[in-house]
Amino acid sequence: MEIPQIPNIILYAIPFFAATVLIEGVIIYNKSPKAYNLKDTLASLAMGIGSVLIELISKLIVVFVITLLYDNFRFTTIPFVWWAWILVLVGQDFFYYWFHRISHENRFFWASHIVHHSSQKYNLSTALRQTWTGGFFSFLFYLALPLLGFHPIMIFTQMSISLLYQYWIHTELIHKMPRWFEAIFNTPSHHRVHHGSNPIYLDRNHAGIFIIWDKIFGTFQAELNEEKVIYGLTANIQTFNPLTISFHEWFALFKDAFTSKTSFKNKLRYFFKPPGWKHDGTGLQSEDLRIEWLQSHQKKSDIKKERG
Repeated sequence: MEIPQIPNIILYAIPFFAATVLIEGVIIYNKSPKAYNLKDTLASLAMGIGSVLIELISKLIVVFVITLLYDNFRFTTIPFVWWAWILVLVGQDFFYYWFHRISHENRFFWASHIVHHSSQKYNLSTALRQTWTGGFFSFLFYLALPLLGFHPIMIFTQMSISLLYQYWIHTELIHKMPRWFEAIFNTPSHHRVHHGSNPIYLDRNHAGIFIIWDKIFGTFQAELNEEKVIYGLTANIQTFNPLTISFHEWFALFKDAFTSKTSFKNKLRYFFKPPGWKHDGTGLQSEDLRIEWLQSHQKKSDIKKERG
């Protein structure tokens, strides 16, 4: 099988990232100086640069494992033809959805992914605010791809395409795309919801490229005109220090697990239960917050109807 030479498209995209972050920042600042925070942007850029450097190490592990599975355990061989690229696009995006969703529903994975949600601003620089630790285990969700016969080069290229696609949706400058596009693809509107700390928006819209996965598996939430997105975490960390941004949740996780006066089984549960879970039942998870919001919203609606 002839293997094509495919360049690292993310490295080639870096000048584009830098230029668009600068242009968007100028536009936002000119519209409303308070809407832009240079320290926040610099923190996001620092996280992005750190992620790229650390990936030089984690990629060694990822490439080794993916290649090992492909060379020794694949069930079939998928050639480099046009339909194979469509299959790997859909397949990788499907597994990305589950990786992303579990990163919100499992505190071990959330400890890495929380980095991407830690900014209280939403602009193109937020897309570059990437984890320093997630690359060492996120690839586990894609192990089926080499086993199914997709060549490692095809897999890594599609991962880069997915990452590149998700860059442009981190902006408030685009309100809505055409209706047909919004129905199929992830968009700035859909992804603003994903970054919202509002209870109704928590743990919704985990899509990478295709929003259809959220609609199929019940995690879709449209952006509401009456509910402006509040970005960040339910409890913001109030820092621009890259080290704190990267590791604060890891420290909190291990502290909860090892200092809680409970059974060993419950200590382990802190790693696998959703964020907000407490062994004594006092914790509030995203679903609890969403139910409270819906109940409160319904009461307000009922009062308006009575008065109207």
